[in-house]
Amino acid sequence: GRIFKVANTLVKDIDAVVVLGIGGSYMGARAMMDACCNPYHNELRRAGRGSKPRMYFEGNNVDNDASQALLSRLAEGGYGDSNAEQRHAIVVISKSGGTLETAVAFRQFFAALKSSLGAEADQWLPKLVIPATGEGGKLHDLATAIGCEEIFSVPDGVGGRFSVLSPVGLLPAAFLGLDCMKLLEGAVAMNKHFETAPPESNVVLQYVAVNHLLAQHRDKTTRVMSVWSKELEAVGLWYDQLLAESNGKDGKGVTPLTTVNTRDLHSRHQQHQQGLNDKVFNNVIVEKYRTDPLEVGRSELNQDGLNDIAEKDLTDVMAAAIKGTNDALHADGRPTTDIILPTIDTHVLGQLFQMLMIATVIEGRLLGINPYGQPGVEQYKKNMSKNLGRS
Repeated sequence: GRIFKVANTLVKDIDAVVVLGIGGSYMGARAMMDACCNPYHNELRRAGRGSKPRMYFEGNNVDNDASQALLSRLAEGGYGDSNAEQRHAIVVISKSGGTLETAVAFRQFFAALKSSLGAEADQWLPKLVIPATGEGGKLHDLATAIGCEEIFSVPDGVGGRFSVLSPVGLLPAAFLGLDCMKLLEGAVAMNKHFETAPPESNVVLQYVAVNHLLAQHRDKTTRVMSVWSKELEAVGLWYDQLLAESNGKDGKGVTPLTTVNTRDLHSRHQQHQQGLNDKVFNNVIVEKYRTDPLEVGRSELNQDGLNDIAEKDLTDVMAAAIKGTNDALHADGRPTTDIILPTIDTHVLGQLFQMLMIATVIEGRLLGINPYGQPGVEQYKKNMSKNLGRS
């Protein structure tokens, strides 16, 4: 209720939303945007975006040029001349508020937003800054000092990489007009499937069994998620973090890697096909695309020699590539699995997110480790602060 109210109320008043967060505080939202929105969403005019705001992500690095470029882009506003086209909102996500990358970005982007609002700053800042944070901590205190009208809670005991179905993921998704209820319904459906399906047809247990046994008994210590759609690359990167941070401890855990095919068949595949045989390839395949199939097409200029497949469309070419790649890998003794998605929408993503989160926890328990901590991450944070002369 509150999430939808904020998102639906503000969309008429802004051109863009900047999501500030790092790791799990932004990767799930980025995955949903890339998977479910037009890939050129931010380039479209307001009508082409369904009146939804552009969405940008920062606070996930300390890249000077990237931050300067986004600040300049925001200062330019939208395509129109209305006041709304010149405004943007900030969604800042940090459970403690102490993560340096996000905290620095929030200070910088908040200052720029305040300056852009001029005499209207006191009126608009409490509405345009929307934090998602813990019940206490630096960000919560700062949001209170700003007078933010809404402060969303990151649930206790839920780490960032497991928070995609909380306000951390739902708030950006709501601004984009994505169907958050379907997302949650998909997760619930996967929970029910996991609880009730027998092992031989339980996709969570099947995924864990194949991948874990290959790692333990066949030395397949690199787990490749091969997504066969550009729209799913960010989903793969979300899973990379989930698996690496959860189970990469005590000298254990596999190394996750995302590839996008057919693109990466022309960069990484040679090594994957004939290099060190330490990988399992989990294909993520989309059965039905959202748009009509695009034919190769017949042409009077057949110097490219494509008229023999003129009636084929891109889905036919993709299917041939998937089968050809799997057959080639199998011929060289490289194991693969297929995760079939009926389409790409929020319901399917909810199922996939939940499947992979449950699977990660189960595998962590099989490894005898706590999948919820990340002590190695905390160590780099301490070292970075020390190098900046902070106590």
